[in-house]
Amino acid sequence: MCVLSPSMHEPALQMKILVVDDHVLIREALRGVLKELKGSATIVEAPNSRQAMQRIEENPDLELVLLDLNLPDRSGFDVLAELRERYPSISVVVMSASDERENVARALDLGALGFIPKSAQREVMISAFNLIFAGGIYIPPEILGRHEPGARPGQAAPAPPNGRVMGSALGLTERQIEVLALMMQGKSNKKICRALDLAEPTVKIHVSAILKALKVANRTEAVIAAGALGFGPPAGRQID
Repeated sequence: MCVLSPSMHEPALQMKILVVDDHVLIREALRGVLKELKGSATIVEAPNSRQAMQRIEENPDLELVLLDLNLPDRSGFDVLAELRERYPSISVVVMSASDERENVARALDLGALGFIPKSAQREVMISAFNLIFAGGIYIPPEILGRHEPGARPGQAAPAPPNGRVMGSALGLTERQIEVLALMMQGKSNKKICRALDLAEPTVKIHVSAILKALKVANRTEAVIAAGALGFGPPAGRQID
């Protein structure tokens, strides 16, 4: 049986967030946004990948890393890959000046829980972080190729409480909807197995059915396609 960990959106006095960016003004801006959302959180900072790894070693209770892709001493993608391999329990969200679709897809494929453009307005960042804290994956709406009716360009659309309506419309079963929700939390097949108490071959069958229903070739495209359709993972369910 798996152990359910508290969602990031629940009050957590000990919550620690690491901001990795070489620009002081960016770190200060992010600190302000995070303190507005998580006033009790401890914000740790690092200007490069070397100090970021040092901060992680010094703070084993870190829950979230905000990672710039353009670091002075190393590629952010390489850092992301190392973080997912060495510290799988720490969530990582990418921040970048470039929001090209290829970069977004690569970051998600490497296990990021979101991709927030640095050019996003403050209210957009707040909406993005709220979605991530609720267990979802934030993808810029312009990357999804859609805008919500009445929304300003680049504005983050709120996630629906669950994806059952959308899943049913795609012909997905209740179990496949649960699998898709966990895929959107960046969970691997093994973690989905533990979460839903399923055999790995069964999960693979469900994932294949989801890819077919969404008409995509891989998990990253599935996350992007599901996000474009307004699918949101169940609020409050965060599984490690």
